[in-house]
Amino acid sequence: MSSAKRPIRVAVVGGGCAALTTAFELTRPEHEGLYEVTVYQMGWRLGGKGASGRGPAGRVEEHGLHLWLGFYENAFRLMRECYAERNQAYPQCRFASWRDAFKPAPDVGVADRAPDGWSFWMAHFPPGHGEPGDPATGNPLTVTAYLRQSAMLVGELLRSAAAMEAAPKADNAGGASTAHGPEDLAAAIGVLLRYGQLATVAAILEASNLLRQAADAFFPQFFSAAPSPLGQLLERMSMAARRQLESLVESDRRLRRVWQVIDLILAILRGSIRSGLAFDPRGFDAINDYDWREWLRRNGASEQSLDSGFMRGIYDLVFAFEDGDIARPRLAAGVALRGAMRMFFTYRGSLFWRMSAGMGDIVFAPLYQVLKHRGVRFAFFHRLRNVGLAPRRKNEPPYVQTLEFDVQAEIAGGSEYQPLIDVHNVPSWPSQPDYAQLVNGLRMAREGRAFESGWEDRRVRATKLRVGRDFDFAVLGVSIAALPDVAQELIEREPRWRDMVRHVRTVPTQAFQLWMRESTADLGWPHPPPNLSGFVEPFDTWAEMSHLAPEENWKEPVRSIAYFCSVLPDAAPDSGPVTAEFHREQRKAVRANAVEFLESKVETLWPRAVRDGKFRWEILAAEGKPDAQQGPRRFDTQFWTANVNLSDRYVQSLPGSLAYRVSPLDMTFDNLTIAGDWTASGLDSGCIESAVMSGLLAAHAISGKPGLQEIVGYDHP
Repeated sequence: MSSAKRPIRVAVVGGGCAALTTAFELTRPEHEGLYEVTVYQMGWRLGGKGASGRGPAGRVEEHGLHLWLGFYENAFRLMRECYAERNQAYPQCRFASWRDAFKPAPDVGVADRAPDGWSFWMAHFPPGHGEPGDPATGNPLTVTAYLRQSAMLVGELLRSAAAMEAAPKADNAGGASTAHGPEDLAAAIGVLLRYGQLATVAAILEASNLLRQAADAFFPQFFSAAPSPLGQLLERMSMAARRQLESLVESDRRLRRVWQVIDLILAILRGSIRSGLAFDPRGFDAINDYDWREWLRRNGASEQSLDSGFMRGIYDLVFAFEDGDIARPRLAAGVALRGAMRMFFTYRGSLFWRMSAGMGDIVFAPLYQVLKHRGVRFAFFHRLRNVGLAPRRKNEPPYVQTLEFDVQAEIAGGSEYQPLIDVHNVPSWPSQPDYAQLVNGLRMAREGRAFESGWEDRRVRATKLRVGRDFDFAVLGVSIAALPDVAQELIEREPRWRDMVRHVRTVPTQAFQLWMRESTADLGWPHPPPNLSGFVEPFDTWAEMSHLAPEENWKEPVRSIAYFCSVLPDAAPDSGPVTAEFHREQRKAVRANAVEFLESKVETLWPRAVRDGKFRWEILAAEGKPDAQQGPRRFDTQFWTANVNLSDRYVQSLPGSLAYRVSPLDMTFDNLTIAGDWTASGLDSGCIESAVMSGLLAAHAISGKPGLQEIVGYDHP
């Protein structure tokens, strides 16, 4: 008679998306209960940088602006499976499927600067093939495939520009100079280069047709770093594009924008040939030591294109400013190129997707419910203090021996904390803990315990988990900014960890949300509800989020909701922890930034929100507040945040830093893996898809599943 095998106990530290993805994968039914998972989380809610809460009037309060992109294949697959499983276990939840929870947001805009002011380049992206998270067929995510699509797009843009200019087209421009082999194509390119040096739009169109043929039929032979007819053709096309840009008058903005994108794509193609990206085993990572603009400039992009709203929007969306200084934009070229290619060429369903409620409600509540139903234990109010290593022993790999926590609060009756509330039959996270569930909760509420903040060091007791007794494997899913505080032993033991902490940088962000009594159209915005970036600082990104109003509990009418966010200049002390006083100072600074923005900048977006040169503060909904609260003081009824807490800082992809990221597959410490958007995930950028990919890799490191080939877009060796 044999005894049953003991489950492998896994301690998951942190409640962000990467950590919960790891827990989700390890507790799949096919593992047959092999892994017994406990999630240890500081404070009362899950989500990390994606956490949200319900505040006054049930309003959604976010850390910032959270939108999903249509290429988030792994993240959408996770949510599709999660919603299907939740609906079986909790059929009463109103968002029964992922299609209820996520809605297409195809209208995207960037703001353009001009001598006479700002203008907006709005685009409605058509639905992409299929839906994100559909089963993958083949592998379209190769460098060669991306660059082939870029070459094809140049032709389409050139034809669009020619139509706008009403320019004469080359004879049979859609299929002129058909070449039947590489030699024929090279000869045709040679003839074109000798004829007029691409001086006319018709000649440029002819060149784009040859480029299309090269991409379509003979791409591998022509896309090499060696001198080639294709490289010469791209050189001449780039020169012609710059001439077109220089000749355009400022008033012809629409045409100028098309030529700017053409110019940028040609620079990408030229740079890819010069760098040999299609044949380099590192792929896009081969150019990560360059800044994105720097690399494009080296490969012929014009300064006008490099300063376009399109380019500024990319930097804004990923907070790519070193130390939060808008005068120091820096973004690794390989990360930017991979992200841009996936964003525009592989999106499915919609370029962007909005969530139907807060990110906590749509993402983290369903994950919590499914994991609980599978038997995962959640230890809330556990703040990690130290990851302890076993003493060095000869011929023994280093491993984690202890996990030390401060227990921030005890749960009354010794039961598990119940974190969710119901808002319109949607399980949601509150913006404050339920003190009634806590021992001495009323006293803690009066004391203003900041359970999620780095400076909150009050505790009811300490606890130490030991390997072999309490856990077998540990998943470290905290923010990289917090590692020096909680993982100093690991950093001191392993040089790669020291380098990672030194080189992989984070930056604070700022955000505010407005609830208004008038619609965005009534305020003077003439376009569809947008996701807009590239606007003026201090808040360069805006999303119209009025679809959330029915999900909240307003008694007075709320006709529009606006979210603004941007990077925040890094004023953190050089040494020592972030303090409560510093956080108060930064919140005060964000409030001042928001008020100044509304009083002097927002008129460009909403002309009728301003009267006699002053923002109409009375349009802000202020439920439960006296009508006498007017002027800028009315802003205090809204929501804003200074994300300076270590766990809230955004992880950047600075040039030269990517090589220092450690992979979840790197088991330097024998029973420890890591999970987070700060790891080497295969996408290596601060977004939900990168976090999910990291969580999948962490699960693979422990269990061997999922297979690496199942992680869409993971192409690292």
